[in-house]
Amino acid sequence: MLEKTTRVNLLCDFYAPLLTEKQRSMLELYFHEDWSLGEIAAEYEVSRQAVFEAIKRAQGVLEETESHLMLLDKHQKRRRITGEIAEAVSSDPELKLKITPLLEELLQLD
Repeated sequence: MLEKTTRVNLLCDFYAPLLTEKQRSMLELYFHEDWSLGEIAAEYEVSRQAVFEAIKRAQGVLEETESHLMLLDKHQKRRRITGEIAEAVSSDPELKLKITPLLEELLQLD
């Protein structure tokens, strides 16, 4: 469940503007704030099933968008590659001094 929660949170970082305000809010309550479906249903005065369906649809939008744009996938690859480069240059202080700012700038592109 933690892996799924982390993935949804990361997808939200990239694609939340594509969701409705209600979908964003429900996802945030469910995945960020750890509210139950019942608590969210009470907050919105809808059934638990309605909350479940809204969250499921929102996750579908996030996953579908990711399958086309691959922003999260590219982000994770960039972080992995920059980590490997940083590790490779760590033994050479002069090279590390030159490369580290470039790696940090690359990571800021996200």
